[in-house]
Amino acid sequence: MHDVFLFEAFSFFPCCVRVLALQTDENSKNPHWRAIGYSPPPADDEPAPAESERPEKRPLDDGIVETNKENDASLPALLAEKGLRVADDAARNVCRVECDVVIVGSGCGGGVAAAVLAAAGHKVVVIEKGNYFTARDYTAIEAPSMEHLYEGGGFVSTLSASALLLAGSTVGGGTAVNWSACIKTPDDVRGEWARDRGLPLFATGEYAAAMDKVFERLGVTAGCAEEGLQNKVLRKGCERLGYKVESVSRNSSEGHYCGSCGYGCRTGDKRGTDSTWLVDAVSRGAVILTGCKAEKLLLEPGSAADGRAKRCVGVVARSTNPAITRTLEVTARVTVSACGSLLTPVLLRGSGLRNRHIGKNLHLHPTALVWGYFPDTVPDLRGRMYEGGIITSLHKVEGGGPGAPARAILEAPAMGLAGAGTQFPWVSGRDMKERMLRYGRTVHLFSMVRDRGSGTVHGERRVAYHLDATDRENMRDGMRRALRVLAAAGAAEIGTHRSDGQRFACGGATEAALEEFLDGVDVVRGPQSKAEAWTLCCTAHQMGSCRMGATARDGAVDARGESWEAGSLYVCDGSVLPGAVGVNPMVTIQSVAYCLATGIAESLRRGPVSRKD
Repeated sequence: MHDVFLFEAFSFFPCCVRVLALQTDENSKNPHWRAIGYSPPPADDEPAPAESERPEKRPLDDGIVETNKENDASLPALLAEKGLRVADDAARNVCRVECDVVIVGSGCGGGVAAAVLAAAGHKVVVIEKGNYFTARDYTAIEAPSMEHLYEGGGFVSTLSASALLLAGSTVGGGTAVNWSACIKTPDDVRGEWARDRGLPLFATGEYAAAMDKVFERLGVTAGCAEEGLQNKVLRKGCERLGYKVESVSRNSSEGHYCGSCGYGCRTGDKRGTDSTWLVDAVSRGAVILTGCKAEKLLLEPGSAADGRAKRCVGVVARSTNPAITRTLEVTARVTVSACGSLLTPVLLRGSGLRNRHIGKNLHLHPTALVWGYFPDTVPDLRGRMYEGGIITSLHKVEGGGPGAPARAILEAPAMGLAGAGTQFPWVSGRDMKERMLRYGRTVHLFSMVRDRGSGTVHGERRVAYHLDATDRENMRDGMRRALRVLAAAGAAEIGTHRSDGQRFACGGATEAALEEFLDGVDVVRGPQSKAEAWTLCCTAHQMGSCRMGATARDGAVDARGESWEAGSLYVCDGSVLPGAVGVNPMVTIQSVAYCLATGIAESLRRGPVSRKD
């Protein structure tokens, strides 16, 4: 009775659902969870020891400098202890640090670049505005996890509020919180980028070897010992309909059954850059500054020999810790921006660079979610939707003919309790309570498209994006296919997340009735539109906002990743991709970063123009 009374709180209005589902007490518990039937992954039997009582070293301790634990007096000394040349200018309130390479960001691209360049014998400094967490720090609880591990606490949306953007903001970036899928760049995409974009790298053996190297370092496995409920449903529905379903490789063991990797992998089995490439970099002397945000690039006039108007000589950064008032000036022979497609354009534009492609051509792999409710009585589909590997299977919605690219890809998402409450349409208080009570057995699938349309990064957390008409149609086809799959797998009810509560009861329904329902499924504009019903799209893949181009008219950086405007400034993250990949992009981003960083190491070996004193 107590649980039912507490659950009445969900009657107020939609935002209450997210707030109440996120709130926890001093024991990380929420009284609503028991009413809903939700049980987060169990913690260790013994409470985690305090930081001061932890004798064991963390993987990055030899190179980590956590600025949120330092002050103006201690920071310069600690940096010097890490082997950096430090000049502390108290009069100017500036701490100047010298190195060979400074990298902004520690995620997919930054982690790989740090490892490659440190292995080449260069002193590398990585600047990361997020903090450092390891498996023992993760809780699998949504509220603290989203706050500490995601950009904007997971509340970043497009300016029109039509899409929700998820981006990692911690040591390891998106690799610390992504869903483990490891898919190589499709051959047709590689051919398109090489042929149509004038970027031969993607058709070379060098790039193929880089993908193999990434798979090797991440310990990618192809099998899955046991799938979770959502992927079982995807596989079962596809097989019943005669659709091809593919297994997805992961950067974890085949027995990895963690459904909370989106909040950091508590088992330590998932291998992000924080436990692979950055460990390699630190072992070669790299230093990682956490809680430190890059504010602008240090630019000076270029040389006639370089052919670029400017030259980058480092980064100005500032700790997010109020106890550190010093500005950090990190000077370097080479500067690498690897802070992702949402923030690299902000850094470059804010530093005075004006190439017209900076911030443009943003691709998001927009997705639309559908759901199916499976009662506990379904015999071959046990478990809860939040259990098991997040993405272990996928289905490609075929194109217009043989060899045509897929119109959409169907995969399963991680869907936390508060996330589900946000996505479910608000029809009434009673309806919302019923949906939340069925949460654990409500399977979600999403339709993801390789977007032809694109958006623009106007500033920090200021992103404009609108679905292209073809993308909208492809997403619609994917949603309809996903709903058919859910119905074929035995769902009692299926539906979309359209604001009017669009749903269909499958029990006893005819094929004609199902087809009539599917005919009404569409992707409509976001909540700020004047449409009677709307759909919120989601995305965790951001690409292309500082894309590589054969000329300065085609992209923000050249085929080596170097800025067309500023020499010695490189981009090594998802923003450099020539376009949308069409599949989960982690391996593509890391492979590109590996090739670009190898080229940077070679240019440093040849000896670029010396930095001015």
